[in-house]
Amino acid sequence: MPLTVKDLMKMEGAYLPGSAACPGCGLSLSFRIASRVLGKNTVYVVPACCFSVVQSPMPLTSIKAPILNIAFAAAAAAASGIKRAYETLNKDINVVVWAGDGGTADIGLQALSGAAERNEDIIYVCYDNEAYMNTGIQRSGATPKGAWTRTTLKGKEEPKKNVPMIVAAHKVPYVATASVGYPFDLIRKFEKASKIKGFRYIHLLSPCPPGWGIDSSMTVDVAKLATDTYFFPLYEIENGKLRVTVKPPKKRPLKDYLSIQGRFRHLSDEEIEKMEKEAIDWWNRLLEMEKMESIL
Repeated sequence: MPLTVKDLMKMEGAYLPGSAACPGCGLSLSFRIASRVLGKNTVYVVPACCFSVVQSPMPLTSIKAPILNIAFAAAAAAASGIKRAYETLNKDINVVVWAGDGGTADIGLQALSGAAERNEDIIYVCYDNEAYMNTGIQRSGATPKGAWTRTTLKGKEEPKKNVPMIVAAHKVPYVATASVGYPFDLIRKFEKASKIKGFRYIHLLSPCPPGWGIDSSMTVDVAKLATDTYFFPLYEIENGKLRVTVKPPKKRPLKDYLSIQGRFRHLSDEEIEKMEKEAIDWWNRLLEMEKMESIL
């Protein structure tokens, strides 16, 4: 049986009061949930990112779990070594990378690819706030086309890098997208990933109120809109079989999602219309892939 909210509240998470996170931080919300699902038997590997700051400055900490803070490019490699060390000691420990999109889609991509190709027995989580938020809102490979950042003042010209599909091309056992806007879907995917052996990858949409130009109270609503407008579809790929896990009963106009974020306010109606078409095209491609026995 899948976990319920009551089940989840009975579990001890790794997130403590007094963190250094911004109000409404999507990262904090998702980690609070995921750490309860993953349980005490978990070690986290964190490259340079917002999560490094959320832990709070020494000698204090807001994370009740073993954590290795590692160099930007090395998270997947470090996690691989930690997991193998525990295997040598005959200890079955969850080793989880918790990395931002900069340390995943860009600086950490080589180590990520290597770990996926070797099918290392780790869970890699990319909490995607769609820019380098910790260093002042610079564009990353995961920043969506058209989004304002401090290095794309007129909007990013290039499309968002499709990291989940890049990882899936390595033929790993499990790849999924998740969102704080759909917490039960998020819970189910972490629960499933924790029971699978081999390399598992979860790409987690994590709204950043300061970087996205939204009020801190809107984090969950904005994340939900990303899926309801087809801008960030939720799906999983298990042993090559793709399944769309959330199918909104009624598609919301993409403008509903873009217009409430400061980073998209410069876009024209024509640009939004083009982005809408691209989102629908990708959604339809996912539905077609869902009919296939395997996408790999």
